[in-house]
Amino acid sequence: MAFRGKLIASGADAKTIKGNGDKYETAIMYMQPWKSAGINVCANAEIAGCIDGCLFTAGRGAMNSVQAARAKKTAWFAADRDGFMAQLVVDVTKFIKYCGKQGVTPVIRLNGTSDIRWERIPIGDFANIFDLFPQVQWYDYTKIANRKTDHIKNYHLTFSYSTANPLYAKQVKIAMDRGMNMAVVWRSIDVIPRMFMGVPVISGDADDLRFLDPDGVMVSLYAKGRAKKDTSGFVQD
Repeated sequence: MAFRGKLIASGADAKTIKGNGDKYETAIMYMQPWKSAGINVCANAEIAGCIDGCLFTAGRGAMNSVQAARAKKTAWFAADRDGFMAQLVVDVTKFIKYCGKQGVTPVIRLNGTSDIRWERIPIGDFANIFDLFPQVQWYDYTKIANRKTDHIKNYHLTFSYSTANPLYAKQVKIAMDRGMNMAVVWRSIDVIPRMFMGVPVISGDADDLRFLDPDGVMVSLYAKGRAKKDTSGFVQD
C-alpha cells in the first residue's frame, strides 16, 4: 500500500519506507533544491557545501521525469503560494484518512530536498500547517539552526552538520548551544565513530523517524548518490 498526492507521497522513498509498518507511515515532499528552480528553497545550502551532494540525485531522483516533477512543484510554490498551500492541505487531509484506514500514525516530512521555513507560512486563521494538523507528526532536517520551532510540539527538527565553510560554523555553534540533535553524513559506514564532538553517535540509516531519536545525540548517515564523491566538507571521512 502507498499514498499518492499531488505534493506528498508515501511508500516510494527508499529511506522513509524503512520506518513504515504497524505504527507509522511517512509521506514526504521533494522539491528542486537550492536555486535550481529560480527560487532559493535551501537558504544555507551554499555555505553548508551540500549542493553537489544533495539527495536530489539519489534513487529515483536521478530520473529526468522525477526531477521535472519536482521542478514543477517548486515553481508552483514560488508563483502561487496560496494555491500550493491549499493543495498541500488537500493532500494532508487525504493522507490522514489513508493512515486512519491503515491504523497508523501519519508522519510527514515536507523538506525532502528543501529547507523551507514552513512555520512562517500561515494558512487562514492557523499559524502554519503544523497548527492546522496537530494529529500529524511532522519532522525535517535543517541547516538553519535558529528556526523558531521549539513551541511547535508536533514538529521535530534535526540539524545538518557540515565543515564545508567557516561561515557555517556559526550555524553549528547555534545548534550545539540549543541542544539540537545533529545529522552527520559519513563517506563510509566503516568510519563512523561512537562519539563525535563529545556527543554519542547513533545510526540514522535504519529508518528516517528522527522524532524518535533520544535528545543530545549525533545521528550518523552514510553518503548516497553524488554525495559519495563529495569533497566539500559536507561528507565526513
